[in-house]
Amino acid sequence: MRVAFRSDNQRLAERELIEHSIDLLSQQIWCWGRDILRPDGNWLLETGFTRTEPPADREKCSSVYTLELPQGRRVILRGFGIFYGEDKRGGIFLPRFEFRPRFTTQSNLYRPPWLQTDLPELSAPDETERDACASLTLGLIDWVQEYEATVAERLGVEYRQATINSWNIEKQTIMPAEEMACAWRSLGAAVAENFQAFVPKR
Repeated sequence: MRVAFRSDNQRLAERELIEHSIDLLSQQIWCWGRDILRPDGNWLLETGFTRTEPPADREKCSSVYTLELPQGRRVILRGFGIFYGEDKRGGIFLPRFEFRPRFTTQSNLYRPPWLQTDLPELSAPDETERDACASLTLGLIDWVQEYEATVAERLGVEYRQATINSWNIEKQTIMPAEEMACAWRSLGAAVAENFQAFVPKR
């Protein structure tokens, strides 16, 4: 009975962690959308992102934002999730409402992901891919943490809090602006400690 009790507690803790991660990612994606619409100028473009506008046959889709990083890394932002790739390891897609990374051997996207169907074949990592997938997930989290720290430093906590306050939600937990960078750092530590909890079933 004692072992089962601990197992139940562990499953509950993992479920709560995943739910927290989903809320944090969803809030972050909202904030990126507001950063695009910042009255003083598109912040994503100012920080080095490139914008790819949708073609006529995808006119109802939003623009794709891509950031090339040092050492063959890149981030591609969409409203339905994030792609992160590294030339040496492959890539992951992190769905907005799941927070369970899907792995691909592709480190870049060869066509803009207007819809999820435009993404390459993605799957839960197998045993040989798990270390790469974990490393990619942690790399993405580190980048988001650095992004939010830069927003707080250069645009101010008040700016970020205003973007959060404009998010019309009822059920999801809102992370205060002053805690966002730390929340991503803490999430990175949780992922590093128990990556298996975040791996989708094959």
